[in-house]
Amino acid sequence: MSSKGVKRASPGADVEKNPLGDVEVTDEEALKLQAIQKDIARVELALERRAQEKMVPVYEKRREVLKAINKFWAVALMNHPLLSMHVQHNADQAALSYLEDVWLTRDPVESRCFTLEFHFKENPYFSNTVLKKEYKYVPPPVESDEKPDEDGITESMLEFSWDRDVEPTAMKIDWKDESKNLTKLHPRVADPDDSDDLPAEGGSFFNFFEVASDPFEIGVSIANDVFPEAIEYFLGQAGDGDVDSDEEDEDSSDDDEEEIDLEKPRPKKQKK
Repeated sequence: MSSKGVKRASPGADVEKNPLGDVEVTDEEALKLQAIQKDIARVELALERRAQEKMVPVYEKRREVLKAINKFWAVALMNHPLLSMHVQHNADQAALSYLEDVWLTRDPVESRCFTLEFHFKENPYFSNTVLKKEYKYVPPPVESDEKPDEDGITESMLEFSWDRDVEPTAMKIDWKDESKNLTKLHPRVADPDDSDDLPAEGGSFFNFFEVASDPFEIGVSIANDVFPEAIEYFLGQAGDGDVDSDEEDEDSSDDDEEEIDLEKPRPKKQKK
């Protein structure tokens, strides 16, 4: 019996056309989407502000407790991966061991801007009792009739840009002796070949106060990560939620081989 030949289809003939590939948005629809995005951004910013206000008395209560724990803030800061990279010098760590309090104050007009205060005990390095780093709000030019809503939010705030609207400040540290002047011993070194203006060498951590610019976003890391989760960072628990998830995924294949220990409680995941 002879077999008939099978005609081969041309390449790609069986590929269906993407039914979603011809979606287009009109100019009118685009404007409506942008308006909704602004509404969402406004509500999110208002909720963020209210949450920050609600947390202030809690942080004040926490503040008194943390002051009584020796080297609390130095340990919390060093447990942050970015900050630990910028406190590599032993002298920096020794100076930070005198740190007894870190406080954050939000700008009353633009809450995404803030001032950090580092309070120090008497120490052999500098005579300042408080080192400050302010991220000043520099509002862009706006229409003269622009008015804030009931939450204090203006239209221009919805277009907030950290690079454009924020100006970091510097302050002079009163070093007690040139041999203890950490920013002179370990200066920040510019990298002429880096288009992103990142220094080739960050130098002493205390350049963070004496140099206005903050190219490594140290202040943002302290304000958004360490300050709100100070206890978790001190205990070395910050970010453990992701680690637990990974470990559980890796161990899932061995469930049949392991006995479940009902006496041992499973660690709780950290909330983000």
